[in-house]
Amino acid sequence: MDRFQEMQIFLAVAEEEGFAAAARRLKISPPSVTRAIAAMEERIGTQLMSRTTRSLHLSEAGQRYLEDCRRILGEVEEAEEAAAGSYTIPCGHLTVTASVLFGELFVAPILVDYMDRFPSVYLNALMVDRVVSMADEGIDVAIRIGHLQENGQHAIPVGEVRQVICGAPSYFEKHGRPQHPEALSQANIVMSSASHLLSDWQFENNGTALSFRFDPRLMVSSNAAAISIACRGWGITRVLSYQVASHVDAGELEVVLQAFEPPALPIHVVYPKSNRVPAKVRTFVDFLAERLGADPALRPAVKGRG
Repeated sequence: MDRFQEMQIFLAVAEEEGFAAAARRLKISPPSVTRAIAAMEERIGTQLMSRTTRSLHLSEAGQRYLEDCRRILGEVEEAEEAAAGSYTIPCGHLTVTASVLFGELFVAPILVDYMDRFPSVYLNALMVDRVVSMADEGIDVAIRIGHLQENGQHAIPVGEVRQVICGAPSYFEKHGRPQHPEALSQANIVMSSASHLLSDWQFENNGTALSFRFDPRLMVSSNAAAISIACRGWGITRVLSYQVASHVDAGELEVVLQAFEPPALPIHVVYPKSNRVPAKVRTFVDFLAERLGADPALRPAVKGRG
């Protein structure tokens, strides 16, 4: 077995956190995986992994070697793609990440339209409510909501979203509409823990930051659950404007305290900086930027005091 194959096996074991799972991913036998790792450790002269019947952990040397394997295998793949013409023709596998609800509402329809236009591209969409490391998880393109924290990336602004306080009209008719954020201390609050953007409720008043601590009666782990509960008239929640745009248009939810909203959060399409950007990345970024940039739900305006 050559060293590139060993590296691919080591990478699979580390990412799958198990020998059997890596074997299934690579479509080889578990003994072949075991032999490959043992051969690597013997040749290198150090233990790369510590493993028990229940868990697997990389040693410090193994963690460094994993980073090198990712880099080397990435360069090999890039060279092969260049030789195959992928820098001029969109083809191959492309991985994109977005938050769950944004991905479901906005990215998923774009994926199928893009694949219809470029049938030689295979897409993998990782939709999770966490900031995924593009380098560590092999991400080609990411849609980021909020201020960017990663360096060494191209970032194309495609819109913005507001952090809105909303509830069902029936709730406000029963309990009254809050006129100041401090009134929320007396409200039934359902809070989503899916994102720090929603669990940390910040406000502003004429440019001055306002900070309040609320004790939510109900905490849920998904934005969709918080929205569903608010629509039922139980209480008030804070979400991003795009997440409830359709519910507000339908009259199921009403936005309040608009005058106290903090500045809108930017949305960017992000991809790694490189001297040569593969055609699949370039075309997909252009596709996303055009579609997302034209969506009115991603350019919301505050409609006055509420």
